[in-house]
Amino acid sequence: MSYKFGVIAGDGIGPEVVREGLKVLDRASKIHGFEYELKEYPWGAEHYLATGETMPSSAYDEYRLMDALLLGAIGDPRIEVGLLEREIIAGIRFTLDLFVNLRPIRCPADHVCPIKDKTAKDIDMLVVRENTEGAYSQVGGVFKKDTADEVAIAEMIYTRKGTERVIRYAFEEAMKTRRKHLTMVDKANAIRPQDLWTRTFEEVGREYPNVTTDHAYVDAACMWMIKNPEAFDVVVTTNLFGDILTDLGSVLQGGMGVAASGNIHPGQVSMFEPIHGSAPKYKGKNKANPLATILAVGMMLDHVGESVAAKDIEDTVVELVASRRIPDLSSRSGLKTDEVGDLVVQSLSSTATER
Repeated sequence: MSYKFGVIAGDGIGPEVVREGLKVLDRASKIHGFEYELKEYPWGAEHYLATGETMPSSAYDEYRLMDALLLGAIGDPRIEVGLLEREIIAGIRFTLDLFVNLRPIRCPADHVCPIKDKTAKDIDMLVVRENTEGAYSQVGGVFKKDTADEVAIAEMIYTRKGTERVIRYAFEEAMKTRRKHLTMVDKANAIRPQDLWTRTFEEVGREYPNVTTDHAYVDAACMWMIKNPEAFDVVVTTNLFGDILTDLGSVLQGGMGVAASGNIHPGQVSMFEPIHGSAPKYKGKNKANPLATILAVGMMLDHVGESVAAKDIEDTVVELVASRRIPDLSSRSGLKTDEVGDLVVQSLSSTATER
């Protein structure tokens, strides 16, 4: 098989971690016998400062012809807060209708588990976050800005179509797990329009009798993720709550340096990225942890059908962390960014030799 991948390395540490992800992609392709071509895009702070352009609309026509996109990080303190993120990350999510934000939360080893009396096996969940509605729909605005009468309005938008399709996706994912359990998280007791989520979840659930279900309000869900994370299998939730829950989840799995995500429209071009930001203070220092990007490459390969290669990448990362060959998941590990990438490449090579 041959694939076409778009690459947006972006800002800050983005180019450094993407470099390591692409090294692993190259090695995986040789081991598993698939081919690919890359199209790299310059979108980010340097391009914007030089040209005044964030990302042209013509780029979407190219994206739609690709199998997947890999994104490093976007954001730069020299530019208005959120401008690049809205135009590039949110722009891709909304324009390509990437309605699922998929976040595996798996702790790779006992010694990086931050919760007392819990182990790595207790932290293994999948969060399905709605990705194109809710508080991020950008419906609203500011009236009489910078005056004593200033008003800021932001609407949360939920549609039956948007709610149902992401809930249905989550049920399908739950059918693949050993436990076949799905938790829906909302705040419908206080935010009454979210009753749409409660009712839709119940209705769609009737079509999946083999999946057990439960429901949690978001504040309780945050508490339970710390108190008894082993209770969670697959979680489906709104855009805003999913953002919060998955950042909490990244701590449970060892930190943002190991947390990958997918922005997915099933059967169509989708985008994969680490969940961390551009971390400009680490730019060019070769200190950033590239494992999240490497795992995002694994998710990208799984999306296009290279599931064996994807599992090899994940298993290799887990083995390197569990064996302490990668001793720390922070920038204090003592290993440089490229050294971590080289370890993953070498370990993939060893795995191939053993087979």
